[in-house]
Amino acid sequence: MRFINFLLFFMLIIPAAYAQKGNVEVIADDRIDLLVEKHKYLNRHQAVLNGWRVQIFFDAGALSKRKATDAQHRFTARYPGIEAYLSFKEPYYRVRVGDFRTRIEAEGFLQKIKGDYPNSFAVSEMIFPPPLVRDRARSSDE
Repeated sequence: MRFINFLLFFMLIIPAAYAQKGNVEVIADDRIDLLVEKHKYLNRHQAVLNGWRVQIFFDAGALSKRKATDAQHRFTARYPGIEAYLSFKEPYYRVRVGDFRTRIEAEGFLQKIKGDYPNSFAVSEMIFPPPLVRDRARSSDE
């Protein structure tokens, strides 16, 4: 029993004796701060990034370009503010919409348009980054 008390005493007292309070000085090369700032700048001004879009049209053959253009125009008329991108990858024309940072955002939008575009689906693609929207609840607390 005495040994256990002695052991517990040292287990509690020894760590407390080594606990120190004070300031920590970080000595680092100034170029590290320069690299961090450059990284932040490039991320803010990046032209494209990995993201998601919703594909609403896909076709090949005669008149497929006209059909794709019509689909793009109908979409932009129905959903103003959401970009629609027409692309051609031989032999297919396709129309993909939106610039979503995450798959969850793309799937959420997909659910909104599923009635108008029942064969649409989310695809991973390079996107133009949409502006970040601050959370209103968080910004009111700050």
